[in-house]
Amino acid sequence: MTTEPLLAMRGIVKQFPGVRALDGVDLDVAAGEVHCLLGQNGAGKSTLIKVLAGAHTPDAGEITWAGRPVAFPSPQAADAAGIATIYQELDLVPGLTVAENVVLGHEPSRLGFSRLREADEIARKLLQRLGHPEIPARRELGRLSAAGQQIVSMARALAKDARLIVMDEPSAVLDPEEVHNLFRVIRELTAEGVAVVYISHRLEEIREIGDRVTVLKDGRTVARNLPARTTPTADVIRLMTGRAIEYVFPERTAPISDEVVLEVEGLSRTGEFRDVSFAVRAGEVVGLAGLVGSGRSEIVETVYGARKAAGGTVRVRGKALRAGSVPAAVRAGMGLAPEERKSQGLLLAEPVFRNVSLPSMGRFARGGFLGPDADLAAASEITNQLDVRPADATRAVRTLSGGNQQKVVLARWLLQGCSVLLLDEPTRGVDVGARSEIYALIRQLAAQGAAIVMVSSEVPEVLGLADRVLVVREGRVVHEAPSGELDEGRVLDLVMEAAAPVGGAPVPTGVASEGRAT
Repeated sequence: MTTEPLLAMRGIVKQFPGVRALDGVDLDVAAGEVHCLLGQNGAGKSTLIKVLAGAHTPDAGEITWAGRPVAFPSPQAADAAGIATIYQELDLVPGLTVAENVVLGHEPSRLGFSRLREADEIARKLLQRLGHPEIPARRELGRLSAAGQQIVSMARALAKDARLIVMDEPSAVLDPEEVHNLFRVIRELTAEGVAVVYISHRLEEIREIGDRVTVLKDGRTVARNLPARTTPTADVIRLMTGRAIEYVFPERTAPISDEVVLEVEGLSRTGEFRDVSFAVRAGEVVGLAGLVGSGRSEIVETVYGARKAAGGTVRVRGKALRAGSVPAAVRAGMGLAPEERKSQGLLLAEPVFRNVSLPSMGRFARGGFLGPDADLAAASEITNQLDVRPADATRAVRTLSGGNQQKVVLARWLLQGCSVLLLDEPTRGVDVGARSEIYALIRQLAAQGAAIVMVSSEVPEVLGLADRVLVVREGRVVHEAPSGELDEGRVLDLVMEAAAPVGGAPVPTGVASEGRAT
């Protein structure tokens, strides 16, 4: 690793209407290093990397690249300079093939015609390097799972032969083996002199893969060039949040009722999962643990009616729900916080209050018309209770950080008064401070009598929040036990063991039917 920075950003300022997103941020990145950029949701990380990528023009400050002052007026300019960015919200085209996405913007061509076979070969080699040769180069991208699409996004960045790659939460949808492959590729890149800016809320990853750390808080740099492997985690959290946060899960404050609220019996969906049965009582949190692609998300989406079951029954308080009907589930008092909150759970261009009040709209209507400001007042009250920031329910939800967007999704079902809440990866892309708040909220909802089903890729999270754990492997529930009888090692053993495939044939890794995320 060299001492001369490949990239130097000095005094970067970026202002949006009513918000100073960056207030004099500094960042140095050396060739051949993994430089970790940390901060809570809303600290300015995403804005900073968009300035670097040419998506935003800074209002003040300077950027030096390879020793020369530069300005990137567009993403194409940053790309041409050798800077590739893998965004948390992937900038891929679902209707194109895997190969077409990999070479998008720099397609191999001759005499003005694209060379598809050459593009396929480029994609195959890069997917092989990433440890995923099973992803077909000519498969339509929209048919891949969230994890598969993340792999394709990484292949696209590698195809650009970049000198610096920015990775924003790259491991959020990956299982442990995929993260291991990712880290192997990162080490290969840095050994060749490529610099990596790595953003993650998983502090254990920072210690494993990082060299140096820069911490942002409220749009300012509060720490620069900390050693990633030796800086105490408590110190990093204190810098990020301005306070000490103990990473503990809230205690249960109310007993679990004997009343069964949600019953799932023999639920099946061809090629995805089969014969899934469980019940959830009022005040109980049931966790689904398993690898990405195991069928966890498909199960909760089918319970909710977003996917139509091939067999089985879902009952709420003894009443069977019509299969494949989201309205029936909502009327029965069920709510879903989906895995992909931006694409599946939010209307990004709409204000916060409209996102919150959407399923409760009938409550505020008079004669078929919305009453003036009635939904705004109700939504504002509940988002204030959840400390959604900024505290402005008229702001477009797309302008909020990931953690605050997740609070908006939860606020929707709080306002609706759901008796059954399905939470799919409720803390994905959420910083440690917001995580603690979401954990407390889940416990609060359970104490109020909600029946909660939670999916998480993080085993400690499942064990820390759930009262009972269902281990899902290859589309089947293979083990059920109270969380107190399990530990992380036992759960990992269960999810990794070989199992009989669903319907006699395994679901291909990284691929989901109907274009839905696993």
